Amino acid sequence: MDGWDEPVGSSVGAMMSKDNGSTPTSPLVNRSCADLKCYMVLFEAEKTAIGSICFLAGPFTFLENALVLGVIAATAALRQRPSYLFIGSLALADVFASCFFTTSFLDFHLFHRLDGPIAYLFKLGGVTMAFTGSVGSLLLTALDRYLCIHQASSYKVVLTRRRALLALLALWSATILISFLPLMGWRCPTGLSPPCSWLFPYIDHRYLACWVSFILVLLSLILGAYALILWRANRHEASMTGLQGAPTGGQARMRLDIRLARTLGLILLIMVGCWLPTLSFMLADVSVQLTHAQQRAFAFCSTMCLVNSAVNPLLYALRCRELRVALMRLLEGLSEGLGCCQRHVGGDSTTTLPLGEGNSCSAHSESEAPRLVSCQPNTVSEMVGKQQLDMTGK
Repeated sequence: MDGWDEPVGSSVGAMMSKDNGSTPTSPLVNRSCADLKCYMVLFEAEKTAIGSICFLAGPFTFLENALVLGVIAATAALRQRPSYLFIGSLALADVFASCFFTTSFLDFHLFHRLDGPIAYLFKLGGVTMAFTGSVGSLLLTALDRYLCIHQASSYKVVLTRRRALLALLALWSATILISFLPLMGWRCPTGLSPPCSWLFPYIDHRYLACWVSFILVLLSLILGAYALILWRANRHEASMTGLQGAPTGGQARMRLDIRLARTLGLILLIMVGCWLPTLSFMLADVSVQLTHAQQRAFAFCSTMCLVNSAVNPLLYALRCRELRVALMRLLEGLSEGLGCCQRHVGGDSTTTLPLGEGNSCSAHSESEAPRLVSCQPNTVSEMVGKQQLDMTGK
């Protein structure tokens, strides 16, 4: 039924084990899969719900990440900054995710396309490449922010544009290699039958375990980097408080710490909340045999990875004041070039403030920091820079 081949002796074996007083054998233990239909387990209501998520999140993710990529590519000042190179890499990975995941997921679960092993593994490799590149880019962004705090004075020397490009080259080379290993031969030797994965056709359990372990290592490094950022910032402020005293500055320092903790907490909560359920099902698939209900639950949880790709630009790119300024300038240039909008708004500091130059960790002056909402690395570096200025002046 539905592509499942039940072995002839499965029910008999279950009855015999029960008669012998041992634990009854589950009817799912010896099941085998005749074709890809046994992986198409969604009910009609579930298809409608999950399809709606993909139809909404897919185009939205593509448009906002393509916008981020376009702004960075069109702005020379941003292209010179390692921070924005990493954000651009993240946007590129999320563009891939919106294309590969949405089309592959809908094609398989909603339209029931029965591809051969080569075509299916190529599509799955594209999805794997997109999400692996996304998590890897998040790690590079987290390390960039840590260096901005840990070595603020020598940040330009430590993280040059050339080193950032080499890091991106290494990331994407490893990502492509890891993602297409099943297509290159590391696939399940029994086709669609056990011990293949019950979540992904043709995928060997050992490959799935290695990939999940790799992603968990990356996520752990991201968590560690942000924890060190918060610890380093708090430690630095505590030392500055000891040098300067805290008659009225203690409340301001607390507000900065709380704002930093809330921002990092939001980033980590979204990242872990979107990825942990999916990775949990993958780990369970390696160790036990999943039921149809668990397969359907995994299909829903996997869409959360696409939602994470949709949220990434809002957390990492569009919160950056410099990128918003560049976006406004780009839109003004396009509108003026097309003759769609000729009005000029005088005295608007949002579109006239200059972009940061060179490989700078902070793009805002000390006087601008209290009244601007910038991206997190700028906010943290402003705090450190202000404290260094205070120490020098004292």
